[in-house]
Amino acid sequence: MPPTIAAGEVPVMGGFIAASRGGETTTLGRGGSDYSAAIFAACLKARELQIWTDVTGVLTCDPRVCPEARSLKTLSYEEAAELAYFGAKVLHPKTIQPAVDLEIPVRVCNSREPNEPGTMVLPAARSTPRKIKSIAHKTGITVLHITSARMLGAYGFMSAIFQIFERHRTVVDVVTTSEVSVSLTLDNTDSLDAVVADLSRIGSVDIERDQAVICLVGSGLRQTAGVAAQIFSAIADFNVSMISHGASGVNMTFVIDQGVVKDVITKLHRTFFGEDNR
Repeated sequence: MPPTIAAGEVPVMGGFIAASRGGETTTLGRGGSDYSAAIFAACLKARELQIWTDVTGVLTCDPRVCPEARSLKTLSYEEAAELAYFGAKVLHPKTIQPAVDLEIPVRVCNSREPNEPGTMVLPAARSTPRKIKSIAHKTGITVLHITSARMLGAYGFMSAIFQIFERHRTVVDVVTTSEVSVSLTLDNTDSLDAVVADLSRIGSVDIERDQAVICLVGSGLRQTAGVAAQIFSAIADFNVSMISHGASGVNMTFVIDQGVVKDVITKLHRTFFGEDNR
């Protein structure tokens, strides 16, 4: 234990500021304050790391989309990672990696409501009757559909596709495949024209713009019968263009038109977090 803490004093330290390899003062970038706290927590082998922000923990969905959103009591590191990747802004697992490595619980609190317990992010998920923990989303998504009869039984076809995205340094989010086609989503379309030009040498390419990715997160999703049916029954009135389920045991992801995001999330939230599901 550091002498300052052993003496009963509370040290107050700055975060976010760092030094380069050359000794020049620099910053840690976005999330740098959380990262600083995680480093100190790991060094001290702390019992708990607290991240104070402007919302009361991690919410069941974006309250700007669905005002009925409420705080979660607990979440696992894996669930938090999925939510962060698909749009949740409260906590990004990369910024708390030192704490994750030592399995230190992380509590997300609201500095404007200090008496609220917030959300505890734990190394492993706790079993709860409700399998869906939260709903995340990303808008402004572009979907590419690549179709080619040459894909049928062809060795290296998928590799050829992803080499194109690697060459143009373009990240792919969601992927689904069939015998002769591959559908995938892009968040960043800066290199879209060049990517499509290269993909066109492999097969025909169709583009759908102004789409949205909806991601439902919760441990045990894949192992629980009937959850998928409940999800798609709730949004039966809306067209779903892509579905991804199984790559991770804690999420189900699908793509819809961006114009119906609010309606879709509202229906899903009422289905899984309404008064009858508290």
